[in-house]
Amino acid sequence: MIKKLLLGVVSGCFVAFSATADDDIFANEGVTSFQQNNDAWRRQSGEFASSKSKQSKQVLAEIKNAIGAVAWANIANAEKIFCYEVDTIPDNYTGYTLDSMAVTGFCGVIKSEIKEQVLSQLFMNNKNVLFNVREECVIHPRIVLRFVKGIDATDVLLSSPCYSFTVYYPGSVNVFNAKPAAKVIDALINTLDKNQVDFVSPALLNQLLPVGVPQTKEQRDLVSKKPKAIKNWEVKKHEEKPKEKTEPQGWNNLDLGF
Repeated sequence: MIKKLLLGVVSGCFVAFSATADDDIFANEGVTSFQQNNDAWRRQSGEFASSKSKQSKQVLAEIKNAIGAVAWANIANAEKIFCYEVDTIPDNYTGYTLDSMAVTGFCGVIKSEIKEQVLSQLFMNNKNVLFNVREECVIHPRIVLRFVKGIDATDVLLSSPCYSFTVYYPGSVNVFNAKPAAKVIDALINTLDKNQVDFVSPALLNQLLPVGVPQTKEQRDLVSKKPKAIKNWEVKKHEEKPKEKTEPQGWNNLDLGF
């Protein structure tokens, strides 16, 4: 659905999204991706191959030069794209963070088709990016798309209403003015917001992939027991046992049987 919208924006048309939570924007595995068969993690031969060379040729030179070839390779050849809701960190915040932002929720695993549309509008369309044009507004973090390739990843932050996208890769942060793509960004954010679920640390759920969503009954039980120790990783202090009552001892308390 969002694919139709993004294509419609290019031709000057704006199409409203439905409010259903199962919009055709997420990969089939969704938030239950870790309940598949043992071979589900394997990438199918040729997956993303048709778009790989096309994307690498069409990415705007200004963007690729700014973020670097490795950061772009993660985006162009991503094997999974995870979506997180984020916000600015409030005072005294102690929760989970991502790229120095507060994680407020998880919003799915993005389909490769949608990935291509996002890249074509934000990374490859020079009409949607204003280079060397500074906007008088403050970036408002809304959505982070984490493009994962192997164990490496590049993050892309979407901001609204100060329309921009920011690319995070270790050692660099690059902000791009995407004011002309305001409708595209709003449409994407509004749809992803409808699929938000609470985020829980993947480490606490013993997950290997960065999806902080309980997948099994055991994991849901663990979350419901917070803030108690999870899987005894936090060792509780043993309560002192009451001392057993003993008979008085001493020379004047001996029982001589009289």
